[in-house]
Amino acid sequence: MESRRIIVLVVLCLIIFCSSTTTNVSAQPREQELDRITALPAQPTVNFSQFSGYVTVNEDEGRALFYWLTEATGDAKTKPLLLWLNGGPGCSSVAYGASEEIGPFRINKNGSSLYLNKYSWNAVANILFLESPAGVGFSYTNTSSNLEDSGDERTAQDALVFIIRWMNRFPQYKSRDFYISGESYAGHYVPQLANKIYDYNKNASHPIINLKGFIVGNADTDSHYDYLGTVNYWWSHSLISDHTYKLLMTSCNFNFKNTSQNCQDAQKYADEEFGDINQYNIYTEMCKESQQRPKHSLRHRNNLKHPRFSGYDPCTEKHAEIYYNRPDVQKALHANSTGIPYKWTACSDPLILNWKDSAASVLPIYRKLIAAGLRIWVFSGDTDAVVPVTATRFSLSNLNLKIKTPWYPWSAGGQVGGWTEVYDGLTFATVRGAGHEVPLFQPLRAFELFQTFLSGKNLPKSH
Repeated sequence: MESRRIIVLVVLCLIIFCSSTTTNVSAQPREQELDRITALPAQPTVNFSQFSGYVTVNEDEGRALFYWLTEATGDAKTKPLLLWLNGGPGCSSVAYGASEEIGPFRINKNGSSLYLNKYSWNAVANILFLESPAGVGFSYTNTSSNLEDSGDERTAQDALVFIIRWMNRFPQYKSRDFYISGESYAGHYVPQLANKIYDYNKNASHPIINLKGFIVGNADTDSHYDYLGTVNYWWSHSLISDHTYKLLMTSCNFNFKNTSQNCQDAQKYADEEFGDINQYNIYTEMCKESQQRPKHSLRHRNNLKHPRFSGYDPCTEKHAEIYYNRPDVQKALHANSTGIPYKWTACSDPLILNWKDSAASVLPIYRKLIAAGLRIWVFSGDTDAVVPVTATRFSLSNLNLKIKTPWYPWSAGGQVGGWTEVYDGLTFATVRGAGHEVPLFQPLRAFELFQTFLSGKNLPKSH
């Protein structure tokens, strides 16, 4: 009798275990389905799935980050996952990355409808756009002081928590090849998050995030060398006078902090000498609808507050702010579900103005992750005066990497797409004729660059 009782108990336990396991597995797809986007208002027909919603990253302070996943066209199950981050600090990846750079849609004038982006990166990867940190775009916090004390460290930690929890919601991506990309101040976000993931992966007690590498464009990298390269770009492209160049080089301390009065005067002279140009692409026009031109800031030199971009439409940011404030759009995106008491904007002024901890350099992280064997590419549009190509070259040169493939012109669409050099552990590439937002100004060249990065090969040589 005793043996029969044991058998019955074992069977009951197995039934309970199987039942609970089935419930947990089936709960995950249901949670995904709640985030599924059936269609956005005035969206063209597409052959890929979309999901969007919130992931809470800090329960105590009520921080939740908004994401938008545009799965790959074709066989999404076999393609890698890319996380895209925009900088600022305090600017939206929905406004920039998704809506005017690498996403599948573009926004028509006055936010009336969407049209397809011929060079969307979701042709070769599943793209996950994240509005980060809390307070950017639809991402929110219930602790108002968070808007005044954000910085690099908390942004990276919250992004790590987001990735872990998001992959629990989308377990099909847990073992997928994972890459991170972004631009501008994401030159901090991207390597800092990659570093967090690398350290997290060392703990064998939890599932590993299959991080393969990262690729960043026009990236803030090192305050000292970025400054030297930026001022040299201004002077070499005849944007400032010899007098102002010398004053900037002799009176500023190259770290954007505690600037002297002479340095502030030099910055003022430089701004006046620039004139009414688009500093984010010096050979294109600004949006004429904007009455206030951007002021260059040596501290937040990638501040994207004002409509200013050229390419398909220099006023594209204004169209985004109209479209994403539409109630029907927010409903379709499962956004603003808590009733955020302010309008969606492309950038958050409180975050931009109150950023706290900012690493002087991310070069130590590069050294660490190069040694770890991650695939690392850095690219730079060569008409950007905000984080110019010379700034990136000055910074990367201080890694003192061994050259594997010397400088050569690379090809895209039968033309020279830019120039590249391959080092032991890192690839650097310029993109000819591109400004601060490379995929906006040169979409074909940017797509070729990303596709080649994923392949693990060198960029094709131009003959």
